[in-house]
Amino acid sequence: MRPTFSIIAFTVLSGIGYGAWFLLGLGLAIGQVCGPRGASYPSGISMRLCHAPLWSLGALVLAFLLVGVGLLCSLGHLGKPQRAWRALSQWRSSWLSREGVAALATFVPATLLLAAAIVVPIMMAGVPAPSAQFSSWVFYAELSERALGLLLAAGSLLTVFCTANIYASLKPVRAWHDRHVVPAYLLLALYGGGLLLPMFPMWARDRQVVLVGTIALSLSLVWLKQRYWRSIDAQAGVGAGRATGLDALGSVRSFEQPNTEENYLTHEMGFVLARRHAHKLRRIALGAAFVVPALLAALALASPPAAPLVAWLGLASGLAGLFVERWLFFAEARHAVIAYYVR
Repeated sequence: MRPTFSIIAFTVLSGIGYGAWFLLGLGLAIGQVCGPRGASYPSGISMRLCHAPLWSLGALVLAFLLVGVGLLCSLGHLGKPQRAWRALSQWRSSWLSREGVAALATFVPATLLLAAAIVVPIMMAGVPAPSAQFSSWVFYAELSERALGLLLAAGSLLTVFCTANIYASLKPVRAWHDRHVVPAYLLLALYGGGLLLPMFPMWARDRQVVLVGTIALSLSLVWLKQRYWRSIDAQAGVGAGRATGLDALGSVRSFEQPNTEENYLTHEMGFVLARRHAHKLRRIALGAAFVVPALLAALALASPPAAPLVAWLGLASGLAGLFVERWLFFAEARHAVIAYYVR
């Protein structure tokens, strides 16, 4: 398949944004959100909006922008973007439609959390801490933000799952109709979110947990991507006999080209990537996307003062590597329709 920048940017940027939303939402769902002023929070994973509301707001906004830009890039891949809304009506049978519905639904808790990150601290600022009114505010803020966090995490997970199944459900593209595609999409989104959030000071006390998680995810993804590439390399080529279903009758070949010049199918689905280039790009993707960020995360664990700089370097390397990995995901896919053409 011909890799286009719009669809690559969509899968990478929105994946990172949804991964960040999932981590933020999960943290809100399982952790204490707010507490009395001056109270000491328990050690461990906090991830709470009231811990540092401005930086929490920054993390939510940045993820919001990444998801929004990614979805806009996906519209750029359509022939008539103004008709994209029609795809939402086919959610019973289409993974693309389900993705659109889930993506729009996930914006609701994300927007409400953005509003809560701004409004709740302002409204609580003028309330005395020992009062019953303050305790009531704490209770309702915690309850609402826990619920919204759970919805945000669930919506982000569901959206990425639907995106992965758009490709995994396509039987004519054997490189995508593979059991490794859906797990890889989910882990890549979580990994991207793990690379994004440590840039914010709110994660200072949780940074050690996030860095260890980044290392674990990077090693898991190296293993998973290698298994995926071995799987698609082992696939037998699809010839004209198999594509037409006539291979049981003997050798099937085309005696004349279907057309005299390039058409839409050969342009979009006939992209060919030399195997030697593919192996080289695979090594670049593994190194930049996973190995370098893992080594930087280990450096941050060994030297905490270097963690802020390491977070930026890890994100830059990981982002570049993920673009290469996504480019390969499309470039190495071959649609069965190309078997009708002599290539």
